[in-house]
Amino acid sequence: METTQPAEQRSTGDQRRRELLEAADRVVLRDGPGASMNAIAAEAGITKPILYRHFGDKEGLYRALAVRHTDALLSALRSALDAPAERRQRVEATLDTYLAAIEVRPQVYRFLMHPSEGTSGADRGFDAGQQAAPLLRRLGDELGKVIEERLELGPEGQQRARIWGHGVVGMAYAAGDWWLRERPCPRAELVKQLADLLWGGLALAEDRPGAPGRL
Repeated sequence: METTQPAEQRSTGDQRRRELLEAADRVVLRDGPGASMNAIAAEAGITKPILYRHFGDKEGLYRALAVRHTDALLSALRSALDAPAERRQRVEATLDTYLAAIEVRPQVYRFLMHPSEGTSGADRGFDAGQQAAPLLRRLGDELGKVIEERLELGPEGQQRARIWGHGVVGMAYAAGDWWLRERPCPRAELVKQLADLLWGGLALAEDRPGAPGRL
């Protein structure tokens, strides 16, 4: 009995943390970067000290939500990359998956990428740039790994894959951020234009023999 108790406690703690993150998601969907610890605690039906016990402060909550949403986005991007279609179609599907994610949940996107827009009062010490940069680096790292696994890029392949991964993420982030704010064209047109920009290098690269879900 003593050996199972810690596991049971961890399971209960993990479940409670998931419930609190779901409550935080609901507030973020409503309030975007203005989501406060007070509002999240009220949504979860707890006091703010209990919320602090789980996440520490707004930065801790932000990190937990960033991991949650980045994991979901990476899973969707991998599915688009591995779909049974021509390489160009998969490139477009991957770009569209990212842009659709930020379009469908713009308040979540703003909370993750522009949290300082809603920062005030007790949250003034929240460093937006410091928090958003690791999320972009993680996306770039993961995309670089996928490119390296699927394309034959020569003796400098690993470095080239990392450069391409971070370059694609930076391009998609900058273009998507501008597009979401100004809406200068339909999403499909942005996808096509970005794919055209990427296509030169990707079209010339050979698939790795036996690579899963080759590009």
